[in-house]
Amino acid sequence: MTRARRRRIIRTRRTLTGLALVGSISFLAGMTDATGLLLTGDFVSFMTGNTTRAALALSDGNLFHAAVLISAILVFVLGNAAGIVIAHVSERRIFVVLGCVGLVLALASIISTQSMLLPRFYLIVFSMGMVNAAVEHIEGLPIGLTYVTGALSRFGRGIGRWIIGDHRVEWTIQIVPWGGMVAGAIAGAVLTRLTGAHALWLVSIFAMALALAAMYIPRPLQRRFNQKLAPHHSGVARGK
Repeated sequence: MTRARRRRIIRTRRTLTGLALVGSISFLAGMTDATGLLLTGDFVSFMTGNTTRAALALSDGNLFHAAVLISAILVFVLGNAAGIVIAHVSERRIFVVLGCVGLVLALASIISTQSMLLPRFYLIVFSMGMVNAAVEHIEGLPIGLTYVTGALSRFGRGIGRWIIGDHRVEWTIQIVPWGGMVAGAIAGAVLTRLTGAHALWLVSIFAMALALAAMYIPRPLQRRFNQKLAPHHSGVARGK
């Protein structure tokens, strides 16, 4: 076997592993988003929608709902930040990130009293922010896990470039998170309509199962799915 062919095989395996992981995590995100929307009436990962709804609430004078949604956006941002920090300090970053997502969702599923529904909403939002740190790119191509607008935009631009003569097809992987999100949302909606708030338990169990499955992904390969830290340069170095 030639070295070039061996490299192609290794790259293909990396890509397929990454796509399976992205599809599974997007499925989890879709389940959580549908369940959260049905239980709370607001989006738990679609912050573009929450931004628009917050603006509408402000225009209607509904300051409480606007504050809830703006707070959810801040919680989502904090969840993303927490996911990156957790991933950075972990040897098995995907396992640890998904495990933490499962634990947060399990905590949210425990909360059932009427007075604690808002904290439950924020816990679900936080978990959806955190899960984005599990996989950030596949072979250099950015991937979104809890939002698919960017993926659809990149897919559409890929079609446009293909039409005008650029026949690279790497952009086709952008349809994977969308497909995972759609399938997960259908599953989450069905589960929530059948089991009510207990669907959160099933979602958290699925997140834990994904975390355990990620244990079988070699650590060097896991590191390839995340952005590397930019090298830090001191002020003296910059001055030079």
